[in-house]
Amino acid sequence: MMSGTVTYLTGRFFDGISSGMFMLALPWVMLSQGDMGVFVATVSLVCTALSFFATPFTATLIDRHSRKAILVTIQIIQSSTALAVLVAFLFQADSIWLLALAQLIFWLTNDIAWSTNNAFTQENYDKTDYAKVTGQQEVVMQLTTLGAGAAGIVLLSLWSMREFALLATLASGIAAVSYQLTPYRRQLMTHRPQAFFRQLSDSRQIFARQPAFYLFLALSCLTYPMLSYLAKLVPVYFSEQHISGSWFASWSLSYGIGALITGLLVTRLLTRISHEKAMTGSVIIIGGLLMVISVWLTPEVLVSVTVILGFFNALNRIARTNKLNHEVSVHERGRIEGGLKLFSVLSQGLSFVLIAVLSSLQITELGFAIMAVIILLAGLGMQMLYQRQAHVHLTPA
Repeated sequence: MMSGTVTYLTGRFFDGISSGMFMLALPWVMLSQGDMGVFVATVSLVCTALSFFATPFTATLIDRHSRKAILVTIQIIQSSTALAVLVAFLFQADSIWLLALAQLIFWLTNDIAWSTNNAFTQENYDKTDYAKVTGQQEVVMQLTTLGAGAAGIVLLSLWSMREFALLATLASGIAAVSYQLTPYRRQLMTHRPQAFFRQLSDSRQIFARQPAFYLFLALSCLTYPMLSYLAKLVPVYFSEQHISGSWFASWSLSYGIGALITGLLVTRLLTRISHEKAMTGSVIIIGGLLMVISVWLTPEVLVSVTVILGFFNALNRIARTNKLNHEVSVHERGRIEGGLKLFSVLSQGLSFVLIAVLSSLQITELGFAIMAVIILLAGLGMQMLYQRQAHVHLTPA
């Protein structure tokens, strides 16, 4: 199945380019229409809320249908959405509501694609290939993220929404074709499945079977809302301190470089240390790095330390993905991803509230220390659960 990895990674590459550039352009174009900050923030809040409530249903769908078909369908939806935006702008029928709807569609479909890709990887590859494939995916993801971010900074001042929509239409179309050409070894049960809502309600039982196992994974997932939190906190802090926006661009770049290095080394790392140790160690180190940032809060320290933070954050995520690949049922993977995502999205929402409170009290700099304490406590909690393995193994029953 490794022979089909090229087409699969090609699909992920063009998917990342389409989503990265288009999602970067949408808020910018909305903001450029003047006094739209509250509207853009409200759209993001609505997208997050709908994503949270839709997750149990979309997660169940992933466990009922061909993961390859879902990936192809998502790209067709995104390509069609971008094409609709392109046509609207060509005929001057565009509106702020059309852009908001496009952002909502891309936001929700990207969420589904992320969980589907994890389930697809587990289903379509052998256990011996998991570390290699996830490492390659990390490299592709970071290259597209860095590329979209770097190019976006330049192109936002040169392109109109028409050019961005055309790029997204073509890139999503190429991604759809690439996914369609990827060989697929479907392992989901092909006989008559149980009723949808019965399968949905069974999600609760999945997590109840091994609460310690899933608590360990959930604590590990806190590094995702932490990254989203920092992506909001850093620019707020920089703007309050009148620090140049180029430092924020450098911060984003440094995180991507750290994660890219992880993708190149992760196969070797995971052959030498267990998934649990990689996850626990990464979370504790991330907490320590955040504490260093909070004590020596300068742009130079923030940017340089973030390279290391990006490395361990990616290592934690890849180790968690591989642990799930090895230890959970392929027939339950979508719902497991959905449950963990609910925890992450809820934590992310609370983190944004924290930023708003800290900013209103003019103590934004404390945000780094608060997150450091939270992540350190999560790491210590994971360590305690890991040590219990001598008596109760952190594997599903």
